[in-house]
Amino acid sequence: MSGLLALLDDVAAIAKVAASSVDDIAAAAAKAGSKAAGVVIDDAAVTPKYVTGFSAERELPIIWRISLGSLKNKLILLLPGLLLLEQFLPQAITPLLMIGGAYLCFEGAEKVFHKLFPHGDDTVEKDFETGDPAHLEEEKVAGAIKTDFILSAEIMTIALAEIPQSNLWTEAITLAVVGILITVVVYGAVALIVKMDDIGLHLAKTGRTGAGRAIGRGLVTGMPKLLAVLSTVGTLAMLWVGGSIVVHGLEVLGWPWLGHLIHDWALAVAHLVPQATGFVEWLAKAAMDGVIGLALGIVLIPVATRIILPAYAMVTGKKTADH
Repeated sequence: MSGLLALLDDVAAIAKVAASSVDDIAAAAAKAGSKAAGVVIDDAAVTPKYVTGFSAERELPIIWRISLGSLKNKLILLLPGLLLLEQFLPQAITPLLMIGGAYLCFEGAEKVFHKLFPHGDDTVEKDFETGDPAHLEEEKVAGAIKTDFILSAEIMTIALAEIPQSNLWTEAITLAVVGILITVVVYGAVALIVKMDDIGLHLAKTGRTGAGRAIGRGLVTGMPKLLAVLSTVGTLAMLWVGGSIVVHGLEVLGWPWLGHLIHDWALAVAHLVPQATGFVEWLAKAAMDGVIGLALGIVLIPVATRIILPAYAMVTGKKTADH
């Protein structure tokens, strides 16, 4: 009997450890996921454009294919690669984060540039003129998965940097949880967004009440505005997150003056509004990080479009669209 009680005590102890591990993983995943929120917003804002121009019945299958590609990017390619880097070359994590942050700054600044100086993309226009919808779909899915790889790399690297030091398996499970949850949230939101106008159209035509039909018409007319707002929020998030990553990376690498300057200015602004000091400080810091991100991105636009992309085209033999 005493042996059975001892066994039950051991089982209870193991259960407590397991429960504690689950709690630790959940807490770490929540922290890491929230830190990557800016990139997640941009991911959700970017993806709907890849189903634009296709028939309604192809929208969800395309999103499903992209989401599977995103999971492959995160779980099969990025997760083991990042864990290997952390184990054998941890000093590379911060520079990689900064490269990803610089890319976000470039993308955000480029979107601002396109907004201020709009122009068509000849490559995209030629794609939509093709007479082979299946070929066009393959191209769009492949392009979306490539874009997702870059955003997923940034999400997973940010997540890894935010996970407290622990054993390899806990870190791997936490990263996997973050990757899966973010993929579900992003592509679930994208699916809802791209089908919302169809739902609205259905309600407008078949709604049994005037209120239902009015809601349907509101969804149809409101979705373009929502997409525009989402795109703007995504651009601001890219500049904020990219700028903050670069500033923090400089601090880690031994150049803390810019981060300290932003911190001091944010505190000074926050003291002007004592009723909401914490929020104002965060908002001021985010705004300054975003300005830094925009400035860096503007500098990188000619570097990327005139040097990096032509060099890539020369090495690979592939033509790249001029941004």
